[in-house]
Amino acid sequence: MTAEGAAGAQELTGDQQLTRSDQASDMDYKVVFAALETVCEDNFSALCGPSDLLPGTVASRLVTCLREIQEHGRALEPVVASLTAVYHHYDFDEQTPGNGYRTLVKVLQACLLHIIHKGRYIADNCNGAFFRAEHNASEMEAYCSALCQLRALLHLAQQLINDNECGQLYSQQDGELTRKFVQEYSSMHKACFYGRCLGFQFSPALRPLLQTVVISMISYGERYGKQQSRFGMAALSLLTSGKYVIDPETRGTEFERITQNLDVHFWKSFWNLTESGLITGLNRIASNPVQVNLTLTVPPLPLRLPLASDPSLTAAVSPPIAHSGPGPVHMRLISYELREGQDSEELLAFSRTDPPPITASHLPWVQRQPLSPWLLIHFHGGGFVAQTSRSHEHYLRNWSKELKVPILSVDYSLSPEAPFPRALEECFYAYCWALKNCHLLGSTAERVCLAGDSAGGNLCITVSMKAMTCGIRVPDGMMTAYPATLLTTDASPSRLLTLIDPLLPLGVLAKCLNAYAGIDCRRVQPAVESNSLTTLGRDTAVLLGDLTQGASNWIHSFLDPVLSSSGARSVSSLQRRSESSETRRTSTPASTQTSGDHMDYPQGFAPLRAECLAVVLPTSSPVFRNPFVSPLLAPDNLLRGLPPVHIVASALDALLDDSVMFAKKLRDMGQPVSLTVVEDLPHGFLSLSQLAKDTEVATEICVARIREIFEQEIPTPALRSRSKREVA
Repeated sequence: MTAEGAAGAQELTGDQQLTRSDQASDMDYKVVFAALETVCEDNFSALCGPSDLLPGTVASRLVTCLREIQEHGRALEPVVASLTAVYHHYDFDEQTPGNGYRTLVKVLQACLLHIIHKGRYIADNCNGAFFRAEHNASEMEAYCSALCQLRALLHLAQQLINDNECGQLYSQQDGELTRKFVQEYSSMHKACFYGRCLGFQFSPALRPLLQTVVISMISYGERYGKQQSRFGMAALSLLTSGKYVIDPETRGTEFERITQNLDVHFWKSFWNLTESGLITGLNRIASNPVQVNLTLTVPPLPLRLPLASDPSLTAAVSPPIAHSGPGPVHMRLISYELREGQDSEELLAFSRTDPPPITASHLPWVQRQPLSPWLLIHFHGGGFVAQTSRSHEHYLRNWSKELKVPILSVDYSLSPEAPFPRALEECFYAYCWALKNCHLLGSTAERVCLAGDSAGGNLCITVSMKAMTCGIRVPDGMMTAYPATLLTTDASPSRLLTLIDPLLPLGVLAKCLNAYAGIDCRRVQPAVESNSLTTLGRDTAVLLGDLTQGASNWIHSFLDPVLSSSGARSVSSLQRRSESSETRRTSTPASTQTSGDHMDYPQGFAPLRAECLAVVLPTSSPVFRNPFVSPLLAPDNLLRGLPPVHIVASALDALLDDSVMFAKKLRDMGQPVSLTVVEDLPHGFLSLSQLAKDTEVATEICVARIREIFEQEIPTPALRSRSKREVA
């Protein structure tokens, strides 16, 4: 091992120890800022002395960068002090410390810890023979840019605290504040968070995955709208993926461009890559085998269900009709064990497969199990615009085995082709059909639970609200993972994370929300024509691109020591040119805007600005205030009587405040609700459940909440509000 490698190993060990200490005891921010000050002074002493090995230009860059970091740190310490003094007022309760203000401080500390560890390494090794001067200078400059932007976010958070009532996380009445928040997002530089600093706030095990996702997204964005054969796309992936591994600055710039300028059809197309046969096939191999996996199509026929108040009377349930008239509803039935009714001719008549599938009952070793008393109905996530049950099948298979329950997952129609209320109508119809035909699904439906993530969590809540308004049976409970309960761009502290989140940028979030509301779904760039890019071709290109990226990572790990030698001069030169261009681009405010367009920052400070403004459509239509779109805005009479709601949120999710505020609203009404906040995971962690230990633990928490609903003795509206905090 080289001297730098050994020192790097020591640095990593210290990093892991400090991170664990931070998670275990909520490290005192004063300790962090004191360590930052010490590291800066140590580096000034080390870098300002004579050195035959460290180039003078690199030393000058590092000193300039560290002086900026020191200035940011001194300015941020009183800001953090003011936030930590009050942010507990915004928690769900004392046992559940979680809200956007806490998260912003946590993210800032994560950034500072990275700087401290890198600074210690530089101070100790800058005069060593194996010290990679260009690499370390670029790393420190990237985190300096990130720290500058985080400083701006914390200043915005201070304004939210000053302008909102104590305990309120959203600025729902102040349209001007929200407009300024959106304006700041549109103009602030974001590329630094997608280059060298990508995913620094998340669990270390997820950072390689995030890099793969970002690189795949950029490569796909380059091909989007172009007339290319599948072989041409594969070749382009081979050529471009390695570039984005070796050149983080280019990766960040390209990702910022894509998230700002490409329309909802691009995101729909990219996210639907998870529906490809190759990816779902791999997911099925990695997940539990099941004896029942049927895709069903239910015709749009009127239903009648008994009233909850008087079962001798019935209520009519109409099929979905919004926008396109009556149409069938698609579903998927998953069951680890074959149960009565699941192989019946009556159920197989609904099968979408032609010819009908051969059921497991024909296998001599398969025994038909009796009807389960439980039934789980699932609504998938995907921003209302993408994915189906197929891309969520891997964890549903595991749930069916762990809970011993049949699962009906609804493939509702997607926006922008089928905006609100089509998806809600289809999910509600599927719920009613399942109650009426539970015997075909392998259940007696003595206990019915709804489960969903993100957009699916929203649909769990609104389907239950619709069941109450129709007077029919409501489910016995629901588990909603990181649900979207306020479908607007209203400012909140956790929504500030959309500036740095690679999976949920504000521009993308706004595009999805507007698509669901049926507003302004124009294409910024043309989507790929079906005759120019087949599904197989797209899958092949993506697979090759991902394999190439993985190979590039592997090769790069061997090249790391070499890059410090003279053989890496060409790469270093390329990085210098990229960094020089990046510095010029980000340090100059956008000339097309006046100072009145931006927030007021402390004198002498301004965040870095991007050259091109992001396009963020406003969410000002009355549709967004519809309680069946944004249940957080629902009046009490539409929420009173909801079954127990178990919310599992992530502390680093931009939608965290949605969960906290909705849980507080239900609790204040006396409704049964629990909130669990897991740490260090991004939005959409259920889809990542097989990729890291942290996501597995968070998924187990979701399963535990579902089991609680099934095993509850007597459902009672007066159930005491509970809260739990568990660290994944």
